[in-house]
Amino acid sequence: MPEPEGPPGPGLPAVTPERVLAALALLVPIVAMLWVASYDKTDPEVGGVPFFYWYQLLWVPVSAVFTVAAYLLINRDEKARRAARAPKAGDLR
Repeated sequence: MPEPEGPPGPGLPAVTPERVLAALALLVPIVAMLWVASYDKTDPEVGGVPFFYWYQLLWVPVSAVFTVAAYLLINRDEKARRAARAPKAGDLR
């Protein structure tokens, strides 16, 4: 079982650019799907499928890409936090 994360500690900000970007990456698909007025139309059709349907289906893989990007950003941030918390060689505590 992984070690529980403690508070960020001195010198480690709670909000980092990676976390902000991850939040934005997760927010984009949500906003795109909740803004129905942007895709509430039938034209253009693709293969006889109205825009309303194929636009929403297009967001399924696009959302997966944004979710993977958010995961990678958070993973990168967590590695940086662990490295910053690790005792450095020569530190006497």
